[in-house]
Amino acid sequence: MTAVLLILVILVGLAATLVAASVRILREYERAVVFRLGRLLGQKGPGIVVLIPGVDRMVRVDLRTVTFDIPPQDLITRDNVPAKVNAVTYFQVVDPIRAVVKVERYRAATSQIAQTTLRSVLGKADLDMLLSERERLNEALQQIIDEQTDPWGIKVTTVEIKDVGIPQGMQRAMARQAEAERERRAKVINAEGEFQASERLFDAAQIMSANPTALQLRYLQTLLELGSSQASTIVFPLPIDLLKPLLQATQYDGTEKRPPPQPVAGDENGGASLEPAGDPAHALAAPAEDRGDMDAVEAQVDRARAQHERTEAELPE
Repeated sequence: MTAVLLILVILVGLAATLVAASVRILREYERAVVFRLGRLLGQKGPGIVVLIPGVDRMVRVDLRTVTFDIPPQDLITRDNVPAKVNAVTYFQVVDPIRAVVKVERYRAATSQIAQTTLRSVLGKADLDMLLSERERLNEALQQIIDEQTDPWGIKVTTVEIKDVGIPQGMQRAMARQAEAERERRAKVINAEGEFQASERLFDAAQIMSANPTALQLRYLQTLLELGSSQASTIVFPLPIDLLKPLLQATQYDGTEKRPPPQPVAGDENGGASLEPAGDPAHALAAPAEDRGDMDAVEAQVDRARAQHERTEAELPE
């Protein structure tokens, strides 16, 4: 009786072991590729999958999107600038049978394809294109990698360039270039502003020149703005119109007729000297050298002044 119970326990244990070895439970995002005696049986799952122990072999495949970091790659751009670039790739298995049958390890194979494609594609681009046109490069990388992994049943959804490392010397040169470009733009904007302001000032000057009152009002308004602060110093400009009569009276324009030289009362010998009637200073300078008497000098000055006044009276108006 004891031996029979022992045999039953052994048989139940063997049955439980066979059941455990033949039954697999797959999640919703998993699929099973089953081989029977080495031949492909097909794809099963999700849920319960029953296998024949010792005959069937199952390969579990995950259908979720895989995020894979591409290691940093040293490359030289088309304009001979060394750079170090790393990226990230998103892919998923869309055909579990091909992912198992067509390639040995699809994760490692996809990684190698991504690395070599990254070096080859970015090596054909300039540094400026690598820094400013990443979207186009990402699309090119995604398309090339997806075409190469499509026979394996793998769909590459996205490839993104994460970082571009360049030498420090190149970074300083690019910083100087960017600074010079900003200075150029600032100067152009400043020149455009001055040009537009000059146009408006020209229009305002034309409007004010038509009415002198507007110019005076603008002048008074400027004085009011300057006098709003107690620390201001106002410089009052003198209009040039007030100085024109004085300048015209002192300057000889060459069109007036100078009077002929008139004889001036001479020295004690009765001699007379011809002096210009319009220059009394010169008339009194000559006889002053021949006389040492002060009274004679004063008399000479009086006569010269009288002669000058007569000459002015005779000139036509």
